Amino acid sequence: MTTKTKATSPTATRSPVVAKNAIALLKADHKLVSDLFADYEAARSSTRKKAIVADICAELSVHAQLEEEIFYPDVKAALKDKLLVPEATVEHASVKDLIAQVEGAEPDGEMYDAKVKVLAEYVKHHVKEEQNEMFPKVKESSLDLDELGARMAARKTELLAARK
Repeated sequence: MTTKTKATSPTATRSPVVAKNAIALLKADHKLVSDLFADYEAARSSTRKKAIVADICAELSVHAQLEEEIFYPDVKAALKDKLLVPEATVEHASVKDLIAQVEGAEPDGEMYDAKVKVLAEYVKHHVKEEQNEMFPKVKESSLDLDELGARMAARKTELLAARK
């Protein structure tokens, strides 16, 4: 693999997913991806950039799938939400489009860097809304966040194993 900086190659060396409450699990994902984007900004070689982008894309893809399959449906039902979850789902579509554009592509200059930068900005915006608007409402809801987190951790383990 490549030399690692702050964030290690999560898809290659990740330890088993530990069940924790759903919000803690999602926040840990947010932190990991933020660290990976910082690593990308510091990377100088095309090889290193490509490896980091592969990790970013894998992490974001698994994270989005977890949210869409498990977290969002439960949140939507518990909050009787008609805005936060649909907006987050639309944001996921934009993120997935950018993932498709950079995943597996060669880091061949300014357009690649621009796409990764915009991806980072979209993700940062999405994370801010989740953490500042959605998560506080979820914490106040009747959702069992430990049970939800356990389901999400089990599914995440499956998804990561399938990517190897």
